Amino acid sequence: MEQLNYDVLKKTGYDGYILETAPEKVMQFGEGNFLRAFVDDFFDIANEKAGFNGKVVLVQPIAQGLTDLINKQEGLYTLYLRGSENGVKVDDKRVISAVSRCINPYGEWDKVLELARSGDLEIIVSNTTEAGIVHDTESAFDQIPPVSFPAKLTRVLYERFTAGQKGIVMLSCELIDNNGKELLKCVNQYIEDWKLSDDFRRWVNEENIFCSTLVDRIVPGRIRDPKEVEALAAANGYDDPLTDVGEVFGIWVIEGPEGLEDRLPFKRAGVPVIVVPDVTPYKKRKVRILNGAHTGFVLGAYLAGYDIVRDCMYDDTILRYMNKMLYDEVIPTLPLDKKDLEAFAKAVQDRFNNPFVNHELMSISLNSTSKWRARNMPTILDYVQEKGELPACLTTSFAAYIAFYSSEIQELNDKGLVCRRAKGNDYTVSDDRYVLEFYRDHKEDSPEELVHAVMTNTEMWGQDLTAVPGFETAVVRILKQIRSEGALAAYKACL
Repeated sequence: MEQLNYDVLKKTGYDGYILETAPEKVMQFGEGNFLRAFVDDFFDIANEKAGFNGKVVLVQPIAQGLTDLINKQEGLYTLYLRGSENGVKVDDKRVISAVSRCINPYGEWDKVLELARSGDLEIIVSNTTEAGIVHDTESAFDQIPPVSFPAKLTRVLYERFTAGQKGIVMLSCELIDNNGKELLKCVNQYIEDWKLSDDFRRWVNEENIFCSTLVDRIVPGRIRDPKEVEALAAANGYDDPLTDVGEVFGIWVIEGPEGLEDRLPFKRAGVPVIVVPDVTPYKKRKVRILNGAHTGFVLGAYLAGYDIVRDCMYDDTILRYMNKMLYDEVIPTLPLDKKDLEAFAKAVQDRFNNPFVNHELMSISLNSTSKWRARNMPTILDYVQEKGELPACLTTSFAAYIAFYSSEIQELNDKGLVCRRAKGNDYTVSDDRYVLEFYRDHKEDSPEELVHAVMTNTEMWGQDLTAVPGFETAVVRILKQIRSEGALAAYKACL
């Protein structure tokens, strides 16, 4: 079977939207599954729905990548968005034609600089992983290319400045706080290191917009089952090794100035991209609702015998417990519109119920101490301060966390802390070594002794949690219930 390109696609009779030629308006550092299933999907829809009429040029961020394969397919690839919406299974296919080509800067740096000088270029996007936004002192102006991504970007912007072109909108998608601000900080450092002109510094900081952004779409990536790959190829009429898969849900929150939303094509296209003056509340929304829901129920659910997130959504007790936690305890502490927060929480249930993803509870359980501290503890503290009482479900989740880390401890080995759940199978808790050693050392404690030791461990929590009125007493009671009656009984007691 022939590999996907424009001619092959035409032969199949594909009747979806396709844009074969258009000006190259976007430079994108990153060609991996996430950006292609998220950012490039949105640009593709913007071409169709908003007349953006722009192509995305991908720049391979490291020496090994997908450049040759992307160019062989003329930028085309198949995207499947799969999941659940309002309880209904969704499996949507779209051939993405927003990408024009891919450049490998390690052999074609001149092509990157040529694109930098283009009058068509309007936007630069990046997702170079959390380690990408760093100031590397080994990066030099005349390297081909400079080592770090911020150094490459500085060189690109300098080329654009010397060509007399207008500034761009920089959309940073790396998973760090204030990604756009941190990127600009690195660029300014390279301007200083390389002794570039004050005029260039002013142009970078005044004529370009560096946006911090929050991205949210789970992207499993390529399809690994050979039989499914073969079946899709037969149905589509072409082979596509660049096939990508993402969940249906997606939202891109961009921090930017007034007027940026009209400058970008997404609002007109009706895609889930919003421009706000401060991305922080939306990050808090994601961490406390989506991530907090995971950490809040999965440890107890695992002790109750479940292994997959989706299966938990069919247990009435777990589902009601999760929703009570989100709607009654988390949402009241967040600083956004209540309807917006409730819509986001409603989508969480669909996302966890994704029929295409077997999300294992044990994979979510990794490093639950730091996760609970970042995702759930702030909500408890805010709730107690605002309501003057403990939130029942979140208090139970802390007891379930302790129960998970202390359930019939067998041994501590190189892989982690081996425990045993009620059904009799052993499982391995993975966390920082000091956490695992702590629970091993306290395995003979009574519930009262263990809870007190956990709560007063300031290395874990950054504070003494026994200072929260009634918290210690409640957690002891619930831990005893989990050990005697099971986690589901403790969850049910919250309802």
